[in-house]
Amino acid sequence: METAPRSRYDDLSREQLATLVPELLLMGQLIDRSGMAWSIAAFGAEEMARIAIEEWAAASPIYTRRMQQALGYAPPVPGGGDVVTIFKGLQLDIGAPPQFMDFRYTVHDRWHGEFHLDHCGALMDVEPMGEEMVTLMCHDIEDPTFDATAIASNPHAQIRPIHRPPRRPADRHPHCAWTVVIDESYPEPEPVPALAVNERSRAATLTLAPIDTGDEGRSDYAGPLLADIDFAAFSRSALVRIADEVVLQMHLLDRAFALAVAARAETEESLLRIRRKQLVGVAGIGAERIARALGLDAEPDPVRAAVRLLALHPVLNPAAYVAADVAGDTVLVRTDSPAHSDGAWIGLCGPEWTAALQAIVRGIDPHLDVEVRGDATEWLLSVVRRDEPAPEADEVAVTRFSTGAGFAFEPRRSLPITPL
Repeated sequence: METAPRSRYDDLSREQLATLVPELLLMGQLIDRSGMAWSIAAFGAEEMARIAIEEWAAASPIYTRRMQQALGYAPPVPGGGDVVTIFKGLQLDIGAPPQFMDFRYTVHDRWHGEFHLDHCGALMDVEPMGEEMVTLMCHDIEDPTFDATAIASNPHAQIRPIHRPPRRPADRHPHCAWTVVIDESYPEPEPVPALAVNERSRAATLTLAPIDTGDEGRSDYAGPLLADIDFAAFSRSALVRIADEVVLQMHLLDRAFALAVAARAETEESLLRIRRKQLVGVAGIGAERIARALGLDAEPDPVRAAVRLLALHPVLNPAAYVAADVAGDTVLVRTDSPAHSDGAWIGLCGPEWTAALQAIVRGIDPHLDVEVRGDATEWLLSVVRRDEPAPEADEVAVTRFSTGAGFAFEPRRSLPITPL
């Protein structure tokens, strides 16, 4: 049986992990804030919407089932989940990071439920662009992608709007509301072709270390649905697994994004350019948020802090996916990894292109830079400090447009939801 290497998140305390997991979920949402900007520039708004649909529909069914298995709330029969199964999956989905996408759930019975969003960060990002863009996101994209996520739990589930933006009146609350109904008479939707391709990826089947059920704290999400997940209630072992799974969600989403863009890009160079721009933007903002959340930006030695940040950043994780050794002021990356086989983010980086790695270390200090040397089998990264600060990368500035860049989480009480 395949044994997973020790997670790089295993060095963090339980408290640090409880802080990091929501950050990783929010970073996953920012993938689209970065990638879709460059998709619009290359293909127009309508093709951007089609890319988003294909991207989420080819990734969310895979990672939703992975999280069900990891945290022990998978239905006893595959595809036999109820609305609670669906809602738990949404709470642990990069498409619905807690509070930023503030889902509030109602369970009527096993087969009927509702949710509404008291706050939708994605809407806050798109609303200034006008009603046409709001309709693209809240109608054209949401309809097929909500169902794609739900069918991972039950192929006869349908998510349908009660109301949704464009908001009328302009300050309408909640931002949107939806019903969830599971009925065997509902036909099973046809999956997007890219889903089968993504299911063959190394990320889809990656083995991660099991959760230690003897560790102090909650080891699963069996039992009642909670209004808000209290990540601090999970054991350290469970939080390590959740962090690795959330990062895998990002890689599966990025791979689906690459498949969708590849179907439209005229050349390999065009595909590579868009993928790299997406990566720089999300890598830079994600690095800033992780550094701030874990206090790395306040460390006395910025070089060491930057190496630590690299070790925790999704570009270099999970350890079972990205082959890398972190020691002192350097990171050694080997290219014989599952991530390189999948063409994941780390495969875009190396001696010939360092922009994303630079964006990460500058999440600590704009004076920092990277020096990378190596060959096709491995490369060594060193963090160095320059005399002059580097200007912010254009791709990072574009992603900073999202309200998620500066979003602050707040403490919440974790209360069980019982059927009405």
